[in-house]
Amino acid sequence: MAHFAKLDSNNIVQQIVVINNAVLLDSEGNEVEQLGIDFCKSLYGQDTKWIQTSYNGNFRKQYASIGCFYHDKNDIFVGPQPFQSWSIDENFDWQPPKPYPTDGKLYKWNEEALTWDEIIIE
Repeated sequence: MAHFAKLDSNNIVQQIVVINNAVLLDSEGNEVEQLGIDFCKSLYGQDTKWIQTSYNGNFRKQYASIGCFYHDKNDIFVGPQPFQSWSIDENFDWQPPKPYPTDGKLYKWNEEALTWDEIIIE
């Protein structure tokens, strides 16, 4: 099955649809993304914007999900910013202002304090 992401005017993923791989095959049996885009537009409107995504993350960095951003210059999907204080690195991964502790304990990010708070499981 082929997966396609519907993008809004800001390249934010609004919807994911799954279509049969046969829709993408040209007359020579080659998969062609544009055929899938054309199929999605025939169902959802010619004014919609679609791009293929890989369920296994084989291309475009990662599988698109609702709220992701499609970075067309680099042809990748970038997940939503998890917290206001986090920034994106050169690999287009979100990074906290402080690295996750490496002491083997579990932590959650505290945005107000800008710290990693230990998760205590009782």
